[in-house]
Amino acid sequence: MTAKSKTVLQNSVYESPIGPLEIIIRDQALCSIHFLNESTDDTNYVPLNSNIRKQLDEYFDHQSTTFDLPLSPEGTPFQLKVWKELQNVPYGTTITYGELSEQIGDTKAVRAVGRANGQNPIPIIIPCHRVIGQNQKLTGYAGGIERKKWLLRHEGALLL
Repeated sequence: MTAKSKTVLQNSVYESPIGPLEIIIRDQALCSIHFLNESTDDTNYVPLNSNIRKQLDEYFDHQSTTFDLPLSPEGTPFQLKVWKELQNVPYGTTITYGELSEQIGDTKAVRAVGRANGQNPIPIIIPCHRVIGQNQKLTGYAGGIERKKWLLRHEGALLL
């Protein structure tokens, strides 16, 4: 009989152009990103995984438009389906909640898609900021609407 492996959580902070991000890794896979309102000197944080740091640096420096990281978001089967589909929304483009609902094969699930989008635990990497309302209206974002605007401008999807 083998011993059950322990889950190892690592918390790190990444200083991004849109503010500090708390990065949580579980067993070598990225499981969440949280927007922080201010930098922290908390000694519980560990140095950020170099591959994650490199890919975030390249994204924010306009050197890369994609991420290739092991992800481990926790959610319901429906949420996981929505988050997987979000990863297919190309850099520099936007999609409406209705279009996303169609892409997952359930045109009546627009509100559920919106709720799942809002509960995305790995923003930026799973690009929930690329989902907008009808008539190109910017809707809520867990990191705040200003961060959503910044990300869409950064990617060239929002020119104003």
